[in-house]
Amino acid sequence: MPRAASSPFAGVFPVAPTPFLENGDLDLNGQRRVLDCMVDQGVDGICILANYSEQFLLTDAERETLTTLCLDHVAGCVPVIVTVSHFSTRIAAERARRAAAAGASLLMLMPPYHGSGLKADETAMVEHFAAVAEAGRIPIMVQDAPLSGIALSVPFLVRLAREVPEVRYFKVEVPSAAAKLRGLIKAGGDAIEGPFDGEESITLMADLDAGATGTMPSALLPDLIKPVVEHHRAGRRKEAAAEYARILPLINYENRQCGLRAAKAAMAEGGVIRSDAVRHPLEPLHPATRAGLLEIARELNPLALRWGR
Repeated sequence: MPRAASSPFAGVFPVAPTPFLENGDLDLNGQRRVLDCMVDQGVDGICILANYSEQFLLTDAERETLTTLCLDHVAGCVPVIVTVSHFSTRIAAERARRAAAAGASLLMLMPPYHGSGLKADETAMVEHFAAVAEAGRIPIMVQDAPLSGIALSVPFLVRLAREVPEVRYFKVEVPSAAAKLRGLIKAGGDAIEGPFDGEESITLMADLDAGATGTMPSALLPDLIKPVVEHHRAGRRKEAAAEYARILPLINYENRQCGLRAAKAAMAEGGVIRSDAVRHPLEPLHPATRAGLLEIARELNPLALRWGR
């Protein structure tokens, strides 16, 4: 059954990568090890089947396998967000129903889009989210990301929150995210239960200053991001800024050079998973890029780099 929240979800909710074997098959044992490592990283929650999980390269059957495996394996240790995005309202709603029944704590989805030409208008988007909410009956996080090509205005997001009460969380990862978060919190008031940022936490300090209560990075260094959030929450902004400045070179390298491959590279190097393979048409990291990532990471020594050693 879905797990209800006793208080708003907040903190560090990284995206779990999906490990593959060298032949491209799912590495299910590796997926369990990823989840165990993430729990040991001290995360406040885990997001699965997101874009950084390579969800767009998974079959429907693989999604079902991973949803069940992840929720059963985490078994309530931390809340799990299941991404259910799809252009089809019918399919997104069915994904929501299955995820909630399997024990998801939250659902995350992008507005419906397909390429650059197929997009829903605001009324259809509200109907889309309402159908997902009706099917899942657990809180929903809207993913506001450039990938969709849809501009979600602050007034529209507030309307969505007020017309679909399950829509309580917002992952804002657009340019000038801090300004948008600040405007969203001001305009939405109590309807905005969980303002989050994303994009590997690359604008985290500005977003926390704007009122963000959570962040959704990758699984590369959530154990090093969490002290930034905790210091800031406790009013220790100077300490938060110092911690953030220390880890920002690694976040920047991940964001600008590696993308979703960074967490896999670190976890493979750290013995969490056997391979950092990605599925074609994605390409593996260039050896020089991988070496550059690991050089910076070793200076900071995140848990992902040593968990399996």
